[in-house]
Amino acid sequence: MNVLRTLLLALTSALLTAATFAADPTGTWKWSTPGRDGQAFESTLKLELKDGKLSGTMVGIQRDQFQIPDTPIGDASFKGDVVAFTVTREFNGNKFTSKYEGKLEGDTIKGTSERPGRDGGTTKRDWVAKRAK
Repeated sequence: MNVLRTLLLALTSALLTAATFAADPTGTWKWSTPGRDGQAFESTLKLELKDGKLSGTMVGIQRDQFQIPDTPIGDASFKGDVVAFTVTREFNGNKFTSKYEGKLEGDTIKGTSERPGRDGGTTKRDWVAKRAK
C-alpha cells in the first residue's frame, strides 16, 4: 500500500512539474525572409500568452524610404505546442494578410507562412523563428 501511495505521489509531482514548465511562446522572436532583390528581410515578433490567450505585435521595419509600422497580430491561438496567427498590413491602399503557423520547440518555432502572391495565388514559405535572449 505504501509503494502504491509513493508511486501515486511521484506521478502527481511529475505531472505538476510538467504543467509548470509547459510550453509558452511568450517572448521576442526573430527570423529572416529572403527578398526579391537578394536581400533578406529581418522580422521581429513579440508574443504574449496570458490567461490562455495569445496576443502580439509584428514589429515594423524601415529600409531606405520603405517603412512598415508595428502591426498587431490577429486570429492568434496557441494550442498544445502550435502557434498560429495572421498579420494584416496595407501597402498603397491595398490590404494583404499573411498567415503563420508553427510548432514551438524550446526556443524555436518551425512552420510555414502563407501570403498572397503576385499572380493572385499564394506564396508559401518555411518559417523558422528563434527566441531572442
